Amino acid sequence: MSAAEPLVTPEIRRMDEADLDAVLRIERASFSTPWSRNSFLNLLRRSDTDLWVAEIDGAVVGHAVLWYVGFEGELGNLAVAPDWRRHGLGSYLLDWALEGTRRRDIDTVFLEVRVSNRAAQDLYERRGFRRVGVRRRYYREPVEDALVMGIDLDPRP
Repeated sequence: MSAAEPLVTPEIRRMDEADLDAVLRIERASFSTPWSRNSFLNLLRRSDTDLWVAEIDGAVVGHAVLWYVGFEGELGNLAVAPDWRRHGLGSYLLDWALEGTRRRDIDTVFLEVRVSNRAAQDLYERRGFRRVGVRRRYYREPVEDALVMGIDLDPRP
């Protein structure tokens, strides 16, 4: 699967510590329980994670975080700045992240998404994710179930 063409094509690169102020602004604008600076710092130090940022004109406008165990991965975080939503950046960033996951020889990627977040579910379904389960009362503020979704990536040759 090739990356979708957004209305404006961002530069995608590995996240580094200097990006965290912008990433945290996007987190706070996107989630009722945003990740902390320490969460990102700890993940940046790990070799079993990929942290990506999307930049437009030098400004971070989105990010994605994945981690891996064996031949499985989890998309732990994907967010786009409010002013840049509905421009195709979420799709582009997700496609980029999945391509990186394939290069790691990962077979399957999972994620959790709020059951009320139809926009995110639609994005994931368009990319081939399927519903595989529910985690009851997974989210806080507000308490809500998580839909577990997964995608089987292209098998290894």
